[in-house]
Amino acid sequence: MEPFVSTLIYFFVAIFIVLIGLIIFELMTQKYKDWDEVLKGNHAVALSIGGKIVGICIVLAFSIYNSANIIDTLIWGGVGIVLQMVAYLLFQLFTRNFSVEEQLQKGNIAVGIISMSVSIGLGFVIGASIT
Repeated sequence: MEPFVSTLIYFFVAIFIVLIGLIIFELMTQKYKDWDEVLKGNHAVALSIGGKIVGICIVLAFSIYNSANIIDTLIWGGVGIVLQMVAYLLFQLFTRNFSVEEQLQKGNIAVGIISMSVSIGLGFVIGASIT
């Protein structure tokens, strides 16, 4: 019964951490509201959000594999969110020729794909560093 209970606990902790991450990312977005854009059918924003979700979940997966307890997973989940935010801010900084937020708001799929790729790729790097 213990593995079943542990699985449920990790499941709900993961949902909690992802939701916190999404709330923080929503607050970071100045030019639009993520979920309003998704409801409008903005695929670029949806790709960007999806990448953030997957990136955070990758960090959580590595954390669960390598942590001794749920507290470690909470800590690494928080670290994953912070590092994903740093990655997004650096992505915005290094794209000086255009505003990532403006391009996502305009529905630029190419920028959405790159944003998603940055989040997922760095999710693996962050996750691997936990081991």
